[in-house]
Order: sequence, then C-alpha cells, then structure tokens
Amino acid sequence: MVLEILLSGGYGVGEGNQVYSIRQLVDSVNGLRIEIFSREHAPPHFHVSKGNTNATFSITDGHHLNGEIGSREKALVQWWFARSQAKLLRIWNETRPSGCQVGPIHISGA
Repeated sequence: MVLEILLSGGYGVGEGNQVYSIRQLVDSVNGLRIEIFSREHAPPHFHVSKGNTNATFSITDGHHLNGEIGSREKALVQWWFARSQAKLLRIWNETRPSGCQVGPIHISGA
C-alpha cells in the first residue's frame, strides 16, 4: 500500500532502494507550473505546464528548448528565469538522484 502511494504520487525508487521525487515543483507563476524532473537527459532543463502549455527551457540560459507555449507565457517564463535562476540551480542540484544522466550543474554568477 505504501509503495503504491509513493509510485502514484510522483516518487520513484532508485539504486539502494533510495526513494526520490520524480518531479519537484520549483515555482508557480500566474498558474504556470515550473518543475524539475529528477532523472533527466541532457541538456539540463526545466518544464513549464498549464492547460495546453507544455514546454521545456534551458537551465543554463533560459531559452525555450521545445514544446508548446504562447508568446505571452514564454515572456513570463523568461522574466521569472532572470530573477530565479539561482533557486532553479539550487533545487536542480539538490534533487539529482544517484545515477542521473545529468548531474549537478554550476554556473558562475548565478
């Protein structure tokens, strides 16, 4: 029962039976959910979702990588990113499980 709750609630089990969060909510801006997924592929990125919006953005420079997002929402994400990159990097680095393809990242000045 506990395992079912964990797996259906956004958690996974990794090496050595380590429980980790699959998704980490970083922030919410005007209804846009900004999340980081634990076991990610390169390049380091974050996810933005709301209704029909489902897009990814680079953690290193904030540019839109792919997915559907309106120009107004994209501008809002880029505004948020300019003010929140340090928070985004901190949460990214804190949520890397062992064996993640993309480990911690460090950007000077962020």
